[in-house]
Amino acid sequence: MEFSTAPDALKDKVILVTGAGAGIGRQAALSFAQHGATVVLLGRNVKNLELIYDEIEQSGYPQAAIIPLDLKGATKQNYIDMAETIEGQFGKLDGLLHNASVLGTLSPFDQIDEETFDDVMQINVKSEFLMTQALLPALKNSDAGRVIFTSSTVGHSGRAFWGSYAISKFATEGMMQILADELSDTAIRINAINPGATRTRMREKAYPGEDANTLKTPQDIMPVYLQLMDPSVTHFNGQCIDAQPKKLTK
Repeated sequence: MEFSTAPDALKDKVILVTGAGAGIGRQAALSFAQHGATVVLLGRNVKNLELIYDEIEQSGYPQAAIIPLDLKGATKQNYIDMAETIEGQFGKLDGLLHNASVLGTLSPFDQIDEETFDDVMQINVKSEFLMTQALLPALKNSDAGRVIFTSSTVGHSGRAFWGSYAISKFATEGMMQILADELSDTAIRINAINPGATRTRMREKAYPGEDANTLKTPQDIMPVYLQLMDPSVTHFNGQCIDAQPKKLTK
């Protein structure tokens, strides 16, 4: 499936990207800005956010905004306050990319540590639930709100030793499908993306012996992110799209 997006497809759109300081989130923020969006950069590492902010500014793209937030310790009130700030400054939110996730520890099921499990679920699932809930009014103020969740191959089919992470991604896909169904009669579209094997720090942690040069870069997989964020694209809803679909063999 080939995707192409007009250069100004996201002009005047306001898009929030979580985990915007590195990896896929960083590239998505740059790509959205390149296509005209005002990007709200959310992450826990302020220095990284400032670097991407500066890069966006130096490239001549619309000025970004920064929201420093550690999803592990964030409360419902933090998200409510954030939503009020975004509505107060922009009046709406056109897009939300839930990119931030943690891997946890790969281990046999009976050795999953409860604290690790809680951390993974807090960051990968509960933060997305609370954030989306708080931001829905701002998304409804948009002419074409878009929400993209981030799933995984192990969120489609369970795999041994992927424990907490896989469970969190099954939950993420379920949340996406529920929201998409509830909002199907509105202008909002809710989908998920499975990035596949991509050159990121999380991938390196999961596969330490892998040759990273054999993997796609975050920039390589951006066409599907742009497509699902494009307000003119309306036929995707409630789907999880594989950014690197497996080629069919005869």
